[in-house]
Amino acid sequence: MRPALQRRVGGAITALVTPFRDGAIDTVGLMAHVEWQLLNSVDGLLACSLIGEGPVLTEPERARIIDICVELAGGQVPVVVATGTNDTATTIEETRQAQKLGADAAFVTLPYYSKPSQKGLVHHFQRLADSTDLPLIIHNLPAHTAIDLMPATIARLAEIPTIIGIADGSGDVGRVGAWRPLLPERIGLYTTHDATALAFTIAGGRGAFSSAANIVPRLFHSMQLSAGCDHVATARLIDDRLRPLFKALACETEPATVKHALSLLKGMSPEVRLPLTGVEAETDAAIQVAVASLQLDFHSRAPLPSTFSLGL
Repeated sequence: MRPALQRRVGGAITALVTPFRDGAIDTVGLMAHVEWQLLNSVDGLLACSLIGEGPVLTEPERARIIDICVELAGGQVPVVVATGTNDTATTIEETRQAQKLGADAAFVTLPYYSKPSQKGLVHHFQRLADSTDLPLIIHNLPAHTAIDLMPATIARLAEIPTIIGIADGSGDVGRVGAWRPLLPERIGLYTTHDATALAFTIAGGRGAFSSAANIVPRLFHSMQLSAGCDHVATARLIDDRLRPLFKALACETEPATVKHALSLLKGMSPEVRLPLTGVEAETDAAIQVAVASLQLDFHSRAPLPSTFSLGL
């Protein structure tokens, strides 16, 4: 395990959307989006997550996305790949794939649907850690998995040496103070909840895996950086500016709302895969108001990649 990695994974990590066009991955669009994220100072990339519609990607599609992210990042920022499923064997396979393709860490959600016991969760992550040496970030998202990490479970998971982080999507900022004493310093606490990202960082979190950063990468990075440098007043000003966007994106399922905002601002296709669908008219109106309030200049778009060695 790379000892400095847990220090590198922090700040504003974009939970990348996966652009589709006519049912297939828009490879050129994805490359341009990743390059634009890097040009706008994001601190890391998360590929194939829920925001990236990971559950509906095929194995070759996942490999293609990981290849693009790893090559374009070029070691500038860590590339984290979501590999969590509700099946331990499949989670191991996807994590091994991510490691083989050069990912820096795996982002592993708690097994959903089957609702394992807390003991089952520990065995799940122990088996995964025994099967690969890729650093692991556990993703706790109780609203989607119907299970929640308990403090005693967190203490047991902290004994697994390849676990370097826990990302919580509950929006409960109090978990930073409750969980931090249970964890060694090597394990960072992260949030996946944009609306409380600033408060989470101020409370001692190491960073945020953000869907909104797809749209406002530089602003989100600046907010996280300011908070991390104790420039809290500056960070709060940015957070206040972003609040209408956070609220609008939460009107419906976020892959769809984020893509809709990007279609308005940067011409990305808003296409999502079933069972997801495009946004309703009321959500479209809310997103339009939110992005207009930000007064962003998107007339200058990122150049399309011209030297990407993997080809189209």
